[in-house]
Amino acid sequence: MSNISFEAPRGMRDFYPEDMVWRNRIFDAWRTAAEHFGFQNYDACVVESLELLQRKSGEEVSEQIYAFEDKSGRKLALRPEMTPTLARMVAAKQSRLPFPIKWYATAQCFRYERMTRGRKREHYQLNMDIIGSQDVLCEAEILGAAVYAMRTMGMPDEAWRIHVSSRALLGELLAASGIPEAQHPAVFIALDKRGKISDEEIAALLRAEGLDEGAIEKTFTLLGVNSLDEAAALAGENSPAIANLRDLFATAAQMGYADILMFDIAVIRGLSYYTGIVFEAFDAQRKFRAIFGGGRYDSLLALVGGQPTPAVGMGFGDVVVGEVLREVLGDAAPVQRSGYCIGYMTDAERPAAIALAARLRAENERVDLSLLAQKPKHFFGKAGNSAAQFAVYLGPDDVASGVAQVKDLQTREITKIQL
Repeated sequence: MSNISFEAPRGMRDFYPEDMVWRNRIFDAWRTAAEHFGFQNYDACVVESLELLQRKSGEEVSEQIYAFEDKSGRKLALRPEMTPTLARMVAAKQSRLPFPIKWYATAQCFRYERMTRGRKREHYQLNMDIIGSQDVLCEAEILGAAVYAMRTMGMPDEAWRIHVSSRALLGELLAASGIPEAQHPAVFIALDKRGKISDEEIAALLRAEGLDEGAIEKTFTLLGVNSLDEAAALAGENSPAIANLRDLFATAAQMGYADILMFDIAVIRGLSYYTGIVFEAFDAQRKFRAIFGGGRYDSLLALVGGQPTPAVGMGFGDVVVGEVLREVLGDAAPVQRSGYCIGYMTDAERPAAIALAARLRAENERVDLSLLAQKPKHFFGKAGNSAAQFAVYLGPDDVASGVAQVKDLQTREITKIQL
């Protein structure tokens, strides 16, 4: 028999304790930010109906995800994202929910696709959604929570930016350029590939959708718009899309993160269900894929069979932000120290060590109790590499006196503790 590989399946990940330090830093920041902004936690099954995913993303979704039939012949899939599931859950109880609702989830998602830097075949993703309101304050709240999460992780403001645009604005500009509304979805999908394929290939896609050379030239000219004022000059100050964007930037200023926002008409988002403001966050140097992205999707609930309901949401994956954090903060995982390590010299001191550990745990302290007697050098070496803040090592003299030394592993300060 051949040896079994010890590697995780291609595109999947294992998380050793040192990896979990980084992952917990991200997850803790996500949860803290979402709840700080009043979002309620939800979850769902990781297996979803393939029909639901196809209705939301088209038949081609089957080529991009882990799809299968169960033993009863049902066509199912591992969820590639959380938004279709959220739409299904909301539609199921739509008449009983107290709209607007603010929900968040940390979901593991799976996509069977070509891997590149920042893209695996599985990832964890924070989803935050507000359903039931058309107010731009919804976009501002979601972006505010995302900014709070990034700051909580330790990401400096100058290290990243949120690029903001509007599907509605680009639609207005395309219409003003003489491009029929029926062709807008194809234009959005083609332009979203900019940077991934050449402009010549994008032009070929637009020709395939029936755009003539004049319309293609006008489309690329629009992508040269560099500011919201320039866009307003083309769309007119009476444009609803311009008004929404100005409202968002003004609200972001009130919330204290306007300096992180920047208008970028090239942000389109490839999924067809987006209807209004869209956004993507990138590191300042643009070395990595998008850190997070999202936007307004006012028609998705109706698409899955629910009642038409306005909504806005975002997805924030753990892979890219983990890479950006390591780039900005360094490879060494930051240790958040707390609690105690307790060790002992011989088995004679073991009962005292157990009693001290039990007492500290009853006081709600975290305690890592050594499982065997150790020499001081070995114990303090392991304690120094742990996440504990304090170390207590018991020898015969400590037990005899009923007092032990407590070493602060950061400051090296020594204090006393009663046994």
